Amino acid sequence: MTILLVRLRLIGDVVFTTPIIGALRRHYPTARLLYLVEDAAAPVVSAHPDLSSVIVIRHSRGAARLRDDVRLAVQLRRERVDMAIDLHGGPRSAFLTWATRAPVRVGYDVPGRSWMYTRVVHRPRTYQPRHAVENQWDLLAAVDPALAAPPDRTRDRTRMAVPADVMAETLATLAARGVTADDRLVVLHVSAGNAFRRWPEASFAEVAATLASAPHACTVLITAGPSDREAAARVLAAARTMAGAEAARIVDAEHLSLWALRAVCDRAALFIGGDSGPLHIASTSDVPIVAIYGPTLPERSEPWRPSSIPTANVDGGPLPCRPCDQRVCAPGDFRCLTQVTASAVTDAAVRLFGAAR
Repeated sequence: MTILLVRLRLIGDVVFTTPIIGALRRHYPTARLLYLVEDAAAPVVSAHPDLSSVIVIRHSRGAARLRDDVRLAVQLRRERVDMAIDLHGGPRSAFLTWATRAPVRVGYDVPGRSWMYTRVVHRPRTYQPRHAVENQWDLLAAVDPALAAPPDRTRDRTRMAVPADVMAETLATLAARGVTADDRLVVLHVSAGNAFRRWPEASFAEVAATLASAPHACTVLITAGPSDREAAARVLAAARTMAGAEAARIVDAEHLSLWALRAVCDRAALFIGGDSGPLHIASTSDVPIVAIYGPTLPERSEPWRPSSIPTANVDGGPLPCRPCDQRVCAPGDFRCLTQVTASAVTDAAVRLFGAAR
């Protein structure tokens, strides 16, 4: 039996599908399990031990996408897929699911696309206070009623595997940056792919300087996505200025691949970041996490892992405009982010240091 999972993007959304990979492998231990994903998020699943193969496509547009999808449709037909599960629900993923011609095609009852599936699952059109993992898990009931039991945060936690050579290379890179085995390492991720989730740079800098200074004396590793390297440089410079004599404790990670970021989390004592793909990559490890929320709510996207692993969700409190669709800031001042203070994040970090002892 060949089963295809389709989840094209984004990084965090792909992370949230990994519990389903494990559930399907347990239920169909001998199945050939394939995963279709766009290149930016491919590292999340490309080394997953429960997958037989990962099909990686580029995120293209216009005529290029049409050409890519025609070629891909031919490839998918050759895979002789028995069951295709669209975990994405977008126009492209629906078409590619349909293009497999699998006898069983599972997806959401999205207007204009439901006909592409043989089995559909209702997806509410209004906000529901449920985690993204639980929302996607609903699709499993259409696969087999035996899979309908709710996901468990321990058995069905999010996972991301990293090749052993990447782990070794990452530890060597940290050593080259001056990070020793005795350092209390804090990973501070200063960017988010969505501009509506970016906490102010000055706040990140204040947190970095505070944690690097006495009495905490942490080594703070500044990380950022490729498009946010300039922001990371500004945070690094400001934090070092504020830290004074302890400036050397604030380290620039420079460019880290997604695999390397995941490897760093296994070495770190704490991860701090906004609701973004890197946060959810961190959540696949056992590192304590301080998660900063602005327009989104923890109930939808907090780390999905055992409650025994220390985690603190920090936000600016209830607002009439929160959560929002992240297309335009109604008040115009991003207050959901600016009301999250640096001291609130630092206090949460200190609490987690105590909880992890």
